[in-house]
Amino acid sequence: MSLSRRSRRIAVASSAALFLTGCVSDQEIAGFSARDAGFGTVAASVSMDTGGKDAVWIQSNDQARAISDRVHALVHKKSINADTAVQVALLNNRGLQAAYADIGMNAAEAWQQSLPENPKVSIGLLGIGAPELGAYRAIEGMIAANILSMTTRRARVDIADTRFRQAQMRAVDATLKVANDTRRAWVNTVSAFETVAYLNQARVAADAASELAQKLGESGALAKSGQAREHAFNAELTGQMAEARLASRLAKEELTRIMGLWGSEVDYYVPDKLPKLPRGVIRKDRIEQEALENRVDLRVAKLELEAVAKSYGLSNATRFVTDLEIISGVEAEREIETEYEIVSGNLEETKTRKTVVTPQLELEFVIPIFDSGKARRRKAELGYMQAANQLAEKAVNVRSEARSAYTAYSATHEIARHYLNSVVPLRTTIEEESLLTYNGMISNTFELLADTRAKVGTLLLAINAKREFWLADINLSAAIYGGGAGTGGSGSAPSVGDAGGGH
Repeated sequence: MSLSRRSRRIAVASSAALFLTGCVSDQEIAGFSARDAGFGTVAASVSMDTGGKDAVWIQSNDQARAISDRVHALVHKKSINADTAVQVALLNNRGLQAAYADIGMNAAEAWQQSLPENPKVSIGLLGIGAPELGAYRAIEGMIAANILSMTTRRARVDIADTRFRQAQMRAVDATLKVANDTRRAWVNTVSAFETVAYLNQARVAADAASELAQKLGESGALAKSGQAREHAFNAELTGQMAEARLASRLAKEELTRIMGLWGSEVDYYVPDKLPKLPRGVIRKDRIEQEALENRVDLRVAKLELEAVAKSYGLSNATRFVTDLEIISGVEAEREIETEYEIVSGNLEETKTRKTVVTPQLELEFVIPIFDSGKARRRKAELGYMQAANQLAEKAVNVRSEARSAYTAYSATHEIARHYLNSVVPLRTTIEEESLLTYNGMISNTFELLADTRAKVGTLLLAINAKREFWLADINLSAAIYGGGAGTGGSGSAPSVGDAGGGH
């Protein structure tokens, strides 16, 4: 037999071994091999939960330039509302791009698991340098295919697919968190600007009172204690204004950071005031059920349990045999046959070369003498119970967070309405009546200024109450859909800041 014919036989054995490892269809791996695999699901979920905002996975320089131009058009020298700020953050926040890359890595892992394991090929020459047979005595070719890899491929693909879907939900949760954090930062920034606007009004009154106290003191009509009282208030208010400006700059910088802006893009403005309070709160009679159905982090926990359950099934199936390979091939051995023939009364010897091809089949496996797989099975069982308990805890927490968020949402609306409808009108009435009595020379200037300062203080409380409501509104959305529920309390946001739309 010629060497080329022997090579063809080895190729036939190779094909047989490849057939043993199974085939993979294009349809099976198409969902994992795409450049933006899985991101369509993320973009659709984000759009639904954020009111139509776009999420983009940037994977090329052209995409990056297009996004940069879009962000520039949205913010440069513009006064942005909360929706615009959220859209800019979803487009420009680099942390989100890292979360989206995790989707691609999990897709690549699922793609890898869907492919059969490469067979091992070995070719050897025996009897090299045999004088009578030429360069070698025999050629041997073997193909080794992992049977265990073939039989568990479907299970491994299912596990990788579950991890892939889990990465998608984690990306959705990260995106919603950026959106919620952006809204909170926008509310805090605008609230700071609105606060300083009213502090400026208080300072005008304080300056007038301080100046009047000085003149009255020079004329002897006001004692030093009265003068010091008005000067002290003016000095304290000056310190509060300095703190307010610092807090406002920090609040705006936090918003800028979340939106991922730098350079000339930081030249943007926010409105002078927070939006008006809604007339009433949104009724949520099924708040717990709504949260259980929509919370993205709860879906992540469910997928974790699903992945662990599938891993447990795989561990249970393979606990006895951990390495099993089938090896097939051929051995082509060259022999010399000697024939004797009587020619013209003489015995003549004739030697001919002959090739004998012998198929071979081997099975290699590990004997589970010491490691029977019980430890791996126990580890898998405990991993499943751990994931199940974590899911149960998450469900309890989700219910509680939803109830707390709705309670805070309703209560802060009632408090803000109380200031707007009751306290502020009363302070306005007091100020107006004080002005009438002053014009009638019934009350003095200091009483009028005191009433004005008191009204400004009430307005600051009303601004803070309105800010707390809008933060509670954001936290309610986070409690229902995910993205990290914030506290929204006074400690989480500045209470004072720079003024209005030109800042």
